[in-house]
Amino acid sequence: MSVAAPAAVDTRPAGIRFDQVSVAYGKHTVLDGLDLTVEPGELMALLGPSGSGKTTALRAVAGFVRPVSGRVFLGDRDVTALPPHRRGIGMVVQGYALFPHMRVADNVAFGLKARKSPRREIAERVAEALEMTGMAAYARRYPRELSGGQQQRVAIARALAIRPSVLLLDEPLSALDARLRSGMLAELARLHRELPDVSILYVTHDQIEALTLADRIAVMDHARLQDCGTPQELYRRPRTAFTASFVGNANLLPVTLGEEGPDGTVGAALGATRLRVHGGGAPASPGATATLCVRPHLVGLGPGPNTLRGTVAEVQWRGATHRLLVDIAGIRLKADVRELRTPPALGAEVELHFAAEDAVLLPATAAPEAVPGGGGHG
Repeated sequence: MSVAAPAAVDTRPAGIRFDQVSVAYGKHTVLDGLDLTVEPGELMALLGPSGSGKTTALRAVAGFVRPVSGRVFLGDRDVTALPPHRRGIGMVVQGYALFPHMRVADNVAFGLKARKSPRREIAERVAEALEMTGMAAYARRYPRELSGGQQQRVAIARALAIRPSVLLLDEPLSALDARLRSGMLAELARLHRELPDVSILYVTHDQIEALTLADRIAVMDHARLQDCGTPQELYRRPRTAFTASFVGNANLLPVTLGEEGPDGTVGAALGATRLRVHGGGAPASPGATATLCVRPHLVGLGPGPNTLRGTVAEVQWRGATHRLLVDIAGIRLKADVRELRTPPALGAEVELHFAAEDAVLLPATAAPEAVPGGGGHG
């Protein structure tokens, strides 16, 4: 659906700011003290499992839920108490929400007609939005005559036709198959480049979508903001075990810290195995416990720096790579290596290694299981 605004709404570039926003249904808090700023022209992804609070945050911006505390700003306007139609935003949801009895052009024009825009302006805006989304040739068709990907393009065109300063995307690709999703990701990236004045809040549980599209990612869990940063920051140097496991795949290994070396590395013991790694967000005092994070694709097969020895528990062929699951000191470690002509047999003893700079030390915590995704609102 698209949320239209009266013609008088200021559509200059505007960011989004959550100022200690909390939302509750009865005694159940679904968003807890969210402090977050989306800069003008930025695409911010809200990433997290179902029930994490991400969709509630988006609905608070749209005006569909009222915070029990805190304020929501669009630019310098406090819109906390404004109804949706006065906020000047565009919104796209996963179910398209197109009117089945209206042709594509009429669906795209709906928000403009609600604003009582001049007829000539409506025609120009509709043509512009359909051209931008690659749907100009389908203006006379009905939604039932379109594929799922085409319907989603129409929904995006309808949201863009009102020229919003803020665009909200709620799991917009979750109803599409893998091939269509890949194509729409490229289209959304192109639209973001072509609309530098539009601030976009993008809700997803899919880490690939967030890593591909976002300027920054806000990681949500249990109604709270857990982490926020660029995709590269969160992937290469996560600050928490939850971020490490949810943004990309990660090995999370419990270690005991040793002395810091002259080269800036820190000693870390995994069982009886001594390792040298670069520091991170973990305490640096010798004897302290920490969690060592290393990505599977950064683990190599064979001896090298930080050699680990273990037993092959599983071998998964993934086309260009093999994933090896190796039991080491009671821990199952994942290694993604280039396709092997002769992969090791189950039960074989192997050596794995990783570079000191490819590991990150995190505060000690129970390694969480990353939620692989799924439907529902977060």
